[in-house]
Amino acid sequence: MNAALPYDSDRLAQCARDIIVNVRELSARGWTPATSSNFSQRIDAHHVAITVSGRDKGKLTESDIMVVDVDGRPVATELKSSAETLLHTQLYKRFPDIGCVLHTHSHNQTVASRLYAGMGHVHLEGYELLKAFSGNTTHDTEIDVPVFANTQDMHTLAAQVDALLDRQPLWGYLIDGHGLYAWGRDMAEARRHLEAFEFLLGCELDLRRLRS
Repeated sequence: MNAALPYDSDRLAQCARDIIVNVRELSARGWTPATSSNFSQRIDAHHVAITVSGRDKGKLTESDIMVVDVDGRPVATELKSSAETLLHTQLYKRFPDIGCVLHTHSHNQTVASRLYAGMGHVHLEGYELLKAFSGNTTHDTEIDVPVFANTQDMHTLAAQVDALLDRQPLWGYLIDGHGLYAWGRDMAEARRHLEAFEFLLGCELDLRRLRS
């Protein structure tokens, strides 16, 4: 650890490389339009590497990854993280085993968030890919993906997420007109959850069109 920093700079560099490689792949799929979306990885129990606000996520460099503490405050930097940083750090604070949080704005995610906002959730049942979510061992199950109202008040939204986490297991959630948050123990698991949600939301949208 660098004596001048409260976190391990080598670990930050490792997180930055991991974020850059994976996010470029997600961006190539069209899941991070304009400068949207934000991504983070845990450095240690008290610090998180997170993307800097307003950057093109398909062209990230190591200078586009900054450090915040688990309360969302910048650490040893003048850079600014996303206004939604609290939605990342609340998960790291609550779950010591969470190592990565991914937030994207794909077409499927955004349309589904609008279509199902009135119901407050997207119901997923009977899909083989439900086994992609950590802890699920059978397709013979069902989950509800919450859809929260969009707001600029991150403390209110974080409190709503916390209240739901008190009642049920979650692997991710939607924000109305916005996009999807997904997480996991590491980048690989978070991506697996993210990609499973993307596929399943696409299936639900297609089924709704075909039935209309």
